[in-house]
Amino acid sequence: MEKVQKYSMWLWILLMGPVLLFFLLLTLVNIGAFGDLPKVDELLNPKNNLATIVYSGDMKIIGKYYSENRVNVNFRDVDPDVIHALIATEDARFYEHSGVDAKAILRSASGIFTGGSKGGGSTISQQLAKMMFPRENLSKIELVVRKVKEWIIAAKLEKLYTKEEILSLYLNKFDFLNLAVGIKSAAQIYFNRSQDSLKIEQAAMLVGMAKNPAYFNPLRHAERTQQRRNVVLNQMVKYGYLAEEKYDSLKVLPLDLSFHPEDHNEGLATYFREYLRDNFLNAWCKKNINPETGKPYNIYKDGLKVFTTIDSRMQQYAEEAVHEHMTELQKLFSKECLNKRNAPFAWNVNKKEIDDIMMASMKRSDRYRDLKESGLSQEEILKTFFKPSAMRVYSIRGEIDTVLTPYDSIRYYKSFLQTGFMAMEPQTGYVKAWVGGINYKHFKYDHVKVSKRQVGSTFKPFVYALAIQEGLSPCHQVPNVRTCITTETGEDWCPDNSDGPDDKNLGKMITLKKALALSINYVTAWVMKQYGPRAVVNLVHRLGITSDIPEVPSICLGTADISVYEMVGANSTFVNKGTYIQPTFITRIEDKNGRVLEEFIPKIDEVFSEEKAYVMIQLMRGVVDGGTGSRLRFRHKLMNQIAGKTGTTQQNADGWFMGLTPELAAGVWVGGEDRSIHFNSMAEGQGASMALPIWGKFFTKVYADKHLNVSKADFPRPKHLDPNLEIDCSKYDNAISEDAEKENQFDNL
Repeated sequence: MEKVQKYSMWLWILLMGPVLLFFLLLTLVNIGAFGDLPKVDELLNPKNNLATIVYSGDMKIIGKYYSENRVNVNFRDVDPDVIHALIATEDARFYEHSGVDAKAILRSASGIFTGGSKGGGSTISQQLAKMMFPRENLSKIELVVRKVKEWIIAAKLEKLYTKEEILSLYLNKFDFLNLAVGIKSAAQIYFNRSQDSLKIEQAAMLVGMAKNPAYFNPLRHAERTQQRRNVVLNQMVKYGYLAEEKYDSLKVLPLDLSFHPEDHNEGLATYFREYLRDNFLNAWCKKNINPETGKPYNIYKDGLKVFTTIDSRMQQYAEEAVHEHMTELQKLFSKECLNKRNAPFAWNVNKKEIDDIMMASMKRSDRYRDLKESGLSQEEILKTFFKPSAMRVYSIRGEIDTVLTPYDSIRYYKSFLQTGFMAMEPQTGYVKAWVGGINYKHFKYDHVKVSKRQVGSTFKPFVYALAIQEGLSPCHQVPNVRTCITTETGEDWCPDNSDGPDDKNLGKMITLKKALALSINYVTAWVMKQYGPRAVVNLVHRLGITSDIPEVPSICLGTADISVYEMVGANSTFVNKGTYIQPTFITRIEDKNGRVLEEFIPKIDEVFSEEKAYVMIQLMRGVVDGGTGSRLRFRHKLMNQIAGKTGTTQQNADGWFMGLTPELAAGVWVGGEDRSIHFNSMAEGQGASMALPIWGKFFTKVYADKHLNVSKADFPRPKHLDPNLEIDCSKYDNAISEDAEKENQFDNL
């Protein structure tokens, strides 16, 4: 009897000992004997690195900034098939347990003893706990303790969150690889679809990756991933989420990926997004404190929402217009370069000048800076620029694998013409399209706001605006004769006309309207002489141009360096009834919870009266109706009212066009990286050839898209316009000469 009692005692010890030890371990872990458990606040506010999202004005996502490409979504915004697939595969009893599923644990344990796989014992809540508080390199004992901690955390999560919230937390947290963190990014990157509109087989593939994303990476292991997807589909059949016959048709389908990696070098508005990040948001974040962290906002982790004014459709049309025209223009320039001894530099650039340009370019390169920081001497650094190496370079036909020295690659890249294009809404200041170059991946420099180039004859309307403001009419007649202005140094400045002695209008009386239409330098100099450089500079600064403009007579012909951004904003004043409104590209910033952190209101300044602004519009219409911008009529077939001005600087180094309509204003610059890179011929190098076609192509596309609702209405006539003011100057002006389309080749003399 004593033996029976003894054996019974040991039997109970063997049976209950592990249970008691387990509960003792559970208690010790729970009270923090093996380290602190996450506090309730940490569970309610899990630390996630959330991407900052950039929205267009029409509410399309046009960009993200992130350390982890994660954007949280609510349960209701996830496709039900994703939820069904996840539960069927990872935790069939999800709605029945409270974080830890005893049956699943026993089933998993029995598989260990029987040698067969019975499925994992971790619930979705436990897997979430593991993701929220990742494991490190642990010993076997530490791993047991850690597992117990995850059970406790899972149970706490079940008390703090609803089942639906746990599922959304899981799906938002999971890393699907390839810069796809969370279900929203994964759906977009792998299938180019929203997370609420996935097909069943797509949802199954993504859920299948949860077992081991590296092992079931669809880009590297397509067949293995397809098999895993079919396992998920089979589980959906098993638990009643999918019909058997549907499964039979789905399991034979290929993965059919539509892989769209989210790369800052790709996508819409690349130049704009980079300017927004580097020049605007970084500065904004430094000045604004995140109350959750007590530190400045972080655009890569804090999940900001940035609402911009860019219209995704107009942006697309702008990029298409730039690509179409610059491809054809580059072909012409490349053909010309074949016959240039110093290609891509102009024939009159000597060896020393080229060497100086190339040395400056090498010193600006990342290679030079990195080697300099590593301690190499300049001589050692320069040697590396002449060692051939394999590289992939840009071409208008696509990227090319080749072997070049870094020096030759720099010179090669200089052979490409660049451009900057911006369109804005004059009445609001909202920037609708921004294209800062021909290819952001290979040419990072922004030519909309960062770059400043000589503006040539596009500056002339500002000079004429002073005359209009002072009471002259568009039909005021001026003699087309050489005008000299004495500078502060006592020297006479006497610019030439582009046609020189061949000018058919030379010596005749000519109206201001026709003089601007034909971009006649003599008349522009006459206007400058009446009012002086200081008055012009003061007016230009009121028009929002902040660039440095010297108070010298030659500025009337566009010698100043100004950005496309400034030029479009200034010209828009004429359309906006004389009120300057600062170009605005961002309306508000919200935090991750949708709380508005700041709203942005553009600065305004009433520069002209409505009547004077309307007169300027009529003056500039002459450029398009019968002057240097008339190609918009006979080549691009744009017959609506358009005001504009072309511009070409010395030796065709810069080509410009500014064009205004009642609802949109836009400006274009085209030129080489260096001023010594340009067309030889005026035919190809003038602003009407280099820049104007981009404007024409863009507006043709915009007008064709009826959803944009951009009309071809006339410029509205002010109610109180002086009835005696002459705007139609046809009775004074002779017919436009055959040379009307010629630009001002010597704008900057």
